[in-house]
Amino acid sequence: MSKTVKDLTAGTAGGIAQVLVGQPFDIVKVRMQTASAGTYTGMMHCATGILKNEGPLAFYKGTLTPLLGIGVCVSIQFGALESTKRFFAARNAARGTGGAGGATLTGAQIFAAGVGAGVANGFVSGPVEHIRIRLQTQSSVSPEYKGPLDAIRKIYSAHGVRGVFKGQGVTLAREAAGYGVYFLAYEKLVQRHMARTGTARTELAPARAVLYGAAAGYALWAVIYPIDMVKSRMQTDGFSAATGRKYASTLDCVRTVWRAEGIAAFTRGLTPTLIRSPFANGATFLAFEMASRALSSW
Repeated sequence: MSKTVKDLTAGTAGGIAQVLVGQPFDIVKVRMQTASAGTYTGMMHCATGILKNEGPLAFYKGTLTPLLGIGVCVSIQFGALESTKRFFAARNAARGTGGAGGATLTGAQIFAAGVGAGVANGFVSGPVEHIRIRLQTQSSVSPEYKGPLDAIRKIYSAHGVRGVFKGQGVTLAREAAGYGVYFLAYEKLVQRHMARTGTARTELAPARAVLYGAAAGYALWAVIYPIDMVKSRMQTDGFSAATGRKYASTLDCVRTVWRAEGIAAFTRGLTPTLIRSPFANGATFLAFEMASRALSSW
């Protein structure tokens, strides 16, 4: 099995773990991000409202799309990341830097690899998250879409490819900035641990993978949360004036939200995200590291 296939397979395992652990928190985040100011007094108000009005399964509403799509997304992330890391390692080795085999990458190299992974991932995560958000925020009484395939079909039929990829520009900005920081934080923590203990990466304890993944998740959201809020607003906005479009562009969305709701709107829904982050991201890196270790002998 080639290294790229192993990376993609391990990434898929990480993506599935991320969705199963993080989806209930994510739907609360999206509802809070996209609701009008004053709709919810806090995370618990939103969560109990979903539970009371829609039942416990509502916390996994729209899960099929991310379960399939985010599995692919995280697979692409790690595939692109590891491929770029190998490129930099080979270049380091040729220059006689980076230690044995050039494997110890600089912060700039890791960040660049993360940005590339984020951009590659963004072309899939954009439409996946758009469809997921449409399903998460639609009425449970008279839903417009029966499921992800129905949503894709209806949106594409009415608005074409641009409709399916709504909010793509801000998605790419979020992925590039976020995953550059995300993988930089994780890799630097792993490098520091290996240097301090004199151990190989294959000896990294599962608890360490969870801990460092959780820390990387916090670094990610510290950078991208306001961008993510704008993305959610763009992806729940109408497709045209006839369908209730409120924002002419991403910048118009930022200006409109700022004027109408103030700076607080850009952090609304942050609490469930911060609670979700260590579990979802810890699970992602744990699944990736364990799957990579299992696949190493193939």
